[in-house]
Amino acid sequence: MRDALAASQDLTAPALLARAVRDWFPGGIAVVSSFGTESAVLLHQVARIDPTVPVLFLETGKLFGETLRYRDTLVERLGLRDVRALRPDPAALTETDADGVLWARNPDACCYLRKVEPLERGLSGFSAWINGRKRHHGGDRAALPLAEYVDGRVKLNPLAGWSRTDITAYFDRHGLPRHPLEADGFASVGCMPCSDRVAPGENPRAGRWRGQAKTECGIHNRPRLAAAGGCG
Repeated sequence: MRDALAASQDLTAPALLARAVRDWFPGGIAVVSSFGTESAVLLHQVARIDPTVPVLFLETGKLFGETLRYRDTLVERLGLRDVRALRPDPAALTETDADGVLWARNPDACCYLRKVEPLERGLSGFSAWINGRKRHHGGDRAALPLAEYVDGRVKLNPLAGWSRTDITAYFDRHGLPRHPLEADGFASVGCMPCSDRVAPGENPRAGRWRGQAKTECGIHNRPRLAAAGGCG
């Protein structure tokens, strides 16, 4: 674990992923992906290293149909072999969100029910996980390290230092398909009730929980116990 935190700052994203998958956490690492507008970049890099690495997908029950179809497109295109849909507990849904509009009454509680708790279950047994957050998203992500130690696991952010230009160039260079909602003005796509289009020049996550102080669903703003910085 300490080796991963210390060494991450000197590695490019593909090199960091290769070391993590093959050397540091063989068989004990997963990718968490929303299959959103930038997700194909990270998934493509992981698939080139090992397409059997588990991909954890939070199927909240509130996603756009376009996201589900995009997931299927990427799974087939990249040859991903172990995509696991993590769903909220049915009993908890009945008790807490029987009418399906908890997102309007208490968005934090909705995110916990549909994202945080399912991910906690899904990560059981893994020593590390990978996600696609980037500093250019702003807010709490502006000082994002490449690796951190959170809730007893190493958490890798290999694309932390990538800019929007870097992401676009990677899509173009590898001919990766774009999320279908991106052309309709969605720069960041989450659950349907809590995602909105963004205006030109706005932060890419400005459409998430539009008009609220909320900027994160809760799966990322967990207590950080240690971190390693560096450039991506």
